[in-house]
Amino acid sequence: MEASESRNRAEPGRSGPTRRTRDSSSQSDSRIQGHGHRLSKANLFTLLSLWMELFPQETPEEDEDHQVRRVGLVVVREGKVLGLHCSGAELHAGQEAIIQHGSRLADCQLYFSRRPCATCLKMIINAGVSQISFWPGDPEISMLKRTSTNHSNSHGPPHSVTEEAALDAVATEMLKSNSRPPIRVLLQPLPLGLLQFVDESSRCCDFMERMAGDDPGLDTEELFDRERTRHLKDFSRQFLVATSQQHQKILTQMGLENFSVEPYFSNLRHNMMELVQLLAAVAAGLPQQRYGFHREQLSPPSPPPGQEEVPQEVAWHCINQARLLAFRTEDPKVGVGAVIWAKGQSAGCNGTWCLSLVGCGYNAYPAGSHYAEYPHMDNKQEDRQRRKYRYIVHAEQNALTFRTKDIKAEEPTMLFVTKCPCDECVPLIRGAGITHIYTSDQDRDKDKGDISYLRFGSLKDISKFIWQQSPSVSSAPSPHLHNGCVGKHNRMTEHESHSSKKLCTDRSLESPTVS
Repeated sequence: MEASESRNRAEPGRSGPTRRTRDSSSQSDSRIQGHGHRLSKANLFTLLSLWMELFPQETPEEDEDHQVRRVGLVVVREGKVLGLHCSGAELHAGQEAIIQHGSRLADCQLYFSRRPCATCLKMIINAGVSQISFWPGDPEISMLKRTSTNHSNSHGPPHSVTEEAALDAVATEMLKSNSRPPIRVLLQPLPLGLLQFVDESSRCCDFMERMAGDDPGLDTEELFDRERTRHLKDFSRQFLVATSQQHQKILTQMGLENFSVEPYFSNLRHNMMELVQLLAAVAAGLPQQRYGFHREQLSPPSPPPGQEEVPQEVAWHCINQARLLAFRTEDPKVGVGAVIWAKGQSAGCNGTWCLSLVGCGYNAYPAGSHYAEYPHMDNKQEDRQRRKYRYIVHAEQNALTFRTKDIKAEEPTMLFVTKCPCDECVPLIRGAGITHIYTSDQDRDKDKGDISYLRFGSLKDISKFIWQQSPSVSSAPSPHLHNGCVGKHNRMTEHESHSSKKLCTDRSLESPTVS
């Protein structure tokens, strides 16, 4: 559910009437029983906004006590993502969105990782957006900073509210009370079982399988658990206010006193922790120790200046954006997500290393269709008419179809996709003008009958960056063959590879304790 904090504020925790209607923001009707392991649109956009707040900084802040917090922002229209933004060195996320989209923000829904400041809020309201949502932690103008940012002269209490934060809270409340678009606090819980599904999927994803194949002695279970614990600690510190008492005080000072009382406050904290746990599980699926996205030997030679690959931390972040999108999939077996970024000097992308969003998507059935109208069986079914492959729209296809801007020949355009592009998508990728692909090659050169991956290797005019060991780790040739498998023939069948693709569904989810 979502709780409104507009002029007619709804009671926190109260959901609307239950109706059997199609979700207008969904690509297809998901009312059918058994389709519960899927992110809702509201949860997906919220998670993307939280993740955008963590976008790697080109120039890290020197002053950790700086009062303005970084913010992530997702711009949505009619259920489609139009923009992914985060705060830069000079501009806030909301200001970045205003500069890039301008009047095109009219009728859009905006999802912030925390409440925006009054400066951003007044421009966003003025642009005519239809809805503003934020996650209610410490706001953009932080209420958890010292009265003085001078470490040698900080005599005040460590968590006192500064005058600037207090003034901004008053201005924000007045703007909220007089605004036409509803301003909402997100309180939507994850579907039952989704957190465990994300955990198990991440443990067995293509990126973890690559690491296990390269090093059979590697304990990937222990590695994943260690990475998840580390990320959970970091993300909790970022998004969960230090203590419950401080959080309750902040909610009251933000004009959200209704949310600071029980049982709404406990529900709020619980929902926040669930999203943090999901983010930690997704990030743990790509352990960065000794691995990264490195140029394939068959890729084009050194590119011209300005078209080099993005830094490893940016590539890692963008692949995890795609992995979040993959958990919105309508394919009950294989979730695929894709994000396309263009590198240039476009306005409104200073916080994202001069990258601007071209499009993003996940594999799903055609827009407007009902979930039960199409087959869901994979190619282990003998009856080919009952297989899904002719009906699923692939993640790359959705990202290109619903792109937010044209692909320009002079701008490097980078596709980040969670699975090796198949033969159906390769011509589209080449024809669209994609210049870089970041992916796993676990399915390379496999022929599965209804879907094959034989053309990916022929993409010699596109720079391919594959998840693999860093060249500096070892100069010895990797046992990992070009098809992404160890010691198997290139044209691998689905039957031969099935055992390596099972989810570890018998594992129970153990959430690390965060102090």
